[in-house]
Amino acid sequence: MPGWFDRLFAARRRGLGQSIPHLAAMAEHNAFAWPALSTYERQAAVYESSSWVYVAVNRIAEAAALVPVHVTRREGERRLPLEAHPAERLLAAPNPTLSGFELIEQTVGMLELTGNAYWFLAGDAAGLPAQIWPLRPDRVAVAPDAREHVRGYVYTIDGRDISLDAAEVIHFRRWHPRSDYYGLSALEAARLAVQSDEAMARWNRDTFGANRAVPAGIVAITDFVSDADFERIKRDWRESYSGGERRTAFLRGGAVQWQGIGLSQQDVDFLNGRRFNREEVFHIFGIPPGLWSENATEANAHIAERVFIERTLWPKLVRLAGKITAGLLPFWGPDLEASFEDIRPTDISTRLAEVRTAYPVLSINEIRARFYDLPPVAWGDAPVSGSGARDTAPGALAISIEDNEAADAGSGEVGPAIKAGQADAVRRELKQWERYALRRLGQAGERPFVVDAVPDDLAVEIAARLRLAGTAEEVRAVFRGVDAGA
Repeated sequence: MPGWFDRLFAARRRGLGQSIPHLAAMAEHNAFAWPALSTYERQAAVYESSSWVYVAVNRIAEAAALVPVHVTRREGERRLPLEAHPAERLLAAPNPTLSGFELIEQTVGMLELTGNAYWFLAGDAAGLPAQIWPLRPDRVAVAPDAREHVRGYVYTIDGRDISLDAAEVIHFRRWHPRSDYYGLSALEAARLAVQSDEAMARWNRDTFGANRAVPAGIVAITDFVSDADFERIKRDWRESYSGGERRTAFLRGGAVQWQGIGLSQQDVDFLNGRRFNREEVFHIFGIPPGLWSENATEANAHIAERVFIERTLWPKLVRLAGKITAGLLPFWGPDLEASFEDIRPTDISTRLAEVRTAYPVLSINEIRARFYDLPPVAWGDAPVSGSGARDTAPGALAISIEDNEAADAGSGEVGPAIKAGQADAVRRELKQWERYALRRLGQAGERPFVVDAVPDDLAVEIAARLRLAGTAEEVRAVFRGVDAGA
């Protein structure tokens, strides 16, 4: 086997400077332990045939594909966002036939089904990745290496082995306690539940399909009959109760009794059995009951959605982002980091308490950076409240629309920029927002007001202040501060 590897892969030794003692033994051990690729085919077949597995995998994969991915540059403890980085554009349009949504959907789906997912990176003339092609795990095998852990990958299709360099492939995998190179599928842990459910579904289909819901039983002939009569009775019974349609049996001869030996759906607790299998499969894949139970209330559904995002979806996105950081971003240089947008729900009351506590000691810019991940603004060096604040009115922003309009047309910026001639449109929208905020005051749930004319920076500040406003007077004070000096 090692000799075959050497022929398949070009001889190269990049070297690590210092060999890792156990890699050689591990590579030799795994050189003869190629994955059972038929297992992947069986897992794909289960996805096609099991409704519970399909729902679980599809829900996770589609939810993950909806989350945007961003590229940042590390500077110490800070993460600086990069606008339109080439890696972001590549992930959004990985190849001519695949969208960014489909790439993440396939990747996460393969990880859930097989525990492994592979990307092939096709480079351009400059040696940078220009396309990403997901590879089917049932065709990929890892070639171990004694010095570098992975020498490359073998892609087998129709009996043809294609060698792929280790740098050309990104291998995503779940943790496997008994494998050095391959991941463990969640489907393997759910195998018994899935097989039990499939057997129950087939039995139910056959009961109402081929058997026309006729239970199994024994025809007992209590009186003695001749061989000819016995054969005639069997023939009449089969003709009456077999075939594509149910028919009535007409039996001639001696006394005949029917003794049922089959179990009905009620006898075997069929419905509860299938429910138990569904619950076990969904639990293994991390789908909370509140997302699928017919008895779930609205409150249960909200809690279930939060649990799904925080404990199921988010760790998978972190795993994906970490691998993209290690395998894809180094082509564009060091200190780059990929991360999916943080979609974890936050505790609003706790967050507001933190913001209130920070107001006396932090400036507007510090509040923007710490709590809202926004860049600094020229008017943001003053403290939010206390001595030196821009305005002492409760909840006020102290931003004059006229001052902003004049500053934008003149020499200096007073606050969030309002384009010349837009003051009237901003005022109208602020009045609409004030009425909307007063109507929504004290109501559960959050449906944000959608702004059009109000500048983004100003809208963020107003929204932040409205979160702290607990009375109608405090809401009005927020909007009075915006137009101070008008």
